[in-house]
Amino acid sequence: MDKLTPEQRSLTMSHIRSKDTKIERILRNALWHKGYRYRKNYKQLPGSPDIAITKYKIAIFCDSEFFHGYNWEIKKQKLGQNKEYWIKKIERNMARDRESDLKLIALGWTPMHFWGEDIIKHTSACIEAIADLIFELQMTMYEDNLY
Repeated sequence: MDKLTPEQRSLTMSHIRSKDTKIERILRNALWHKGYRYRKNYKQLPGSPDIAITKYKIAIFCDSEFFHGYNWEIKKQKLGQNKEYWIKKIERNMARDRESDLKLIALGWTPMHFWGEDIIKHTSACIEAIADLIFELQMTMYEDNLY
């Protein structure tokens, strides 16, 4: 049983953002300071990536641990209130993430996912992973132009 009234739960849930979250802002600021330019919440692509580096066709998703199923098999067992609802919702989110990734790959884009805690605690490692991918893509583009 929920400890909050339906009105209180609705108010709490209404404060959960889907765009411009703290983790998105942290990663975007770090990318901007490194000189990478991007589009945010790019609706022209499947899954509306949080960050899209169009020059290199990289779609970046900043995933919160709860809503996108981090360590899902363990966390699923620990759910308390409304267990069936959350299992169905989070597993559907995970399936939708996989579907979006496959669609992006089919369009020639490279999807990248970062967990919120990794963005907060290891921002430089996330930026380094993006920079490494960009370098790889640049080398591929360079090699393609040689032949």
